[in-house]
Amino acid sequence: MGEELGTGADGIVRCNWPRAHDDYLAYHDHEWGRPVIDDVRLFEKVCLEGFQAGLSWLTILRKRENFRAAFAGFDPAAVSCFDTSDVERLLGDAGIVRHRGKVQSTINNAGRALDLIGEFGSLASYLWGFEPAGSSQAPRSNIPSYTPESTALSRDLKQRGWSFVGPTTIYALMQAMGMVNDHMPGCAFHDVVEQERSALVRPMPTGAPS
Repeated sequence: MGEELGTGADGIVRCNWPRAHDDYLAYHDHEWGRPVIDDVRLFEKVCLEGFQAGLSWLTILRKRENFRAAFAGFDPAAVSCFDTSDVERLLGDAGIVRHRGKVQSTINNAGRALDLIGEFGSLASYLWGFEPAGSSQAPRSNIPSYTPESTALSRDLKQRGWSFVGPTTIYALMQAMGMVNDHMPGCAFHDVVEQERSALVRPMPTGAPS
């Protein structure tokens, strides 16, 4: 079957990276790769991928509820109003990753997200505009750490004042939000995700022709 796939105790063949962790398996089965167009959920994913830099995703996943409580549910309008006292509060919160640069980046990025919402009508319409052509292609066995599209999106975000949005972080976002389907060939959830992607009505920027 190869190292990319494994059969769980439930008899389901899936990508091997969740291993036997129940919370990781649930994330793989029900969330990873499922298309997302909700702005708050997308902003959360951008932020948590940034916090994950240098750490394991399992660490972030297990702290996610703490992150949500600490960052006002990742509502960008609320987070953009955080001040220096909030930064100190967050750096004292043992339930999250206490990294000053990443905390300050999240607050900054909230303001930049509002800028994008103002320009494009939603964060979703901006992000989905970078969906790779032919991203519904047959599943591949070699998954890259970044792509030309993630590099382009990373570059554009940085030009717009975002931080902690390097090409690898942004490709992880593209995978998580369903912009690409990187469930492995033979994974029971590849076709499930592809069906959801096929049925998705992509958000269009405000004023764009339908």
